[in-house]
Amino acid sequence: MDICSAILAINSSAEVSVDNEDYERITWHNGTEVISKSDIQAKQAELKADFDSKQYQRDRQPEYPDIGDQLDMLFWDKKNGTTEWEDSVQVIKDKYPK
Repeated sequence: MDICSAILAINSSAEVSVDNEDYERITWHNGTEVISKSDIQAKQAELKADFDSKQYQRDRQPEYPDIGDQLDMLFWDKKNGTTEWEDSVQVIKDKYPK
């Protein structure tokens, strides 16, 4: 996670610029309160951990059937008492567990 993303996660209205991802080259604009380097780094670590913990979601997404196909499966499952939709989704969830 870059420095600006971390700063904006701490203060969404911050006005800041960063040169070359260098903590020593952060410019705070229009009276934005300065955030310490340690607070920025802690937020970066938190954001990275959150991002990493959701890898399974990014892995699953391209393998799920198109939403229109899923809705069609759900319709016919309900009408016919089948589990085609649930089975197709479960295969992907099993492949990429939380």
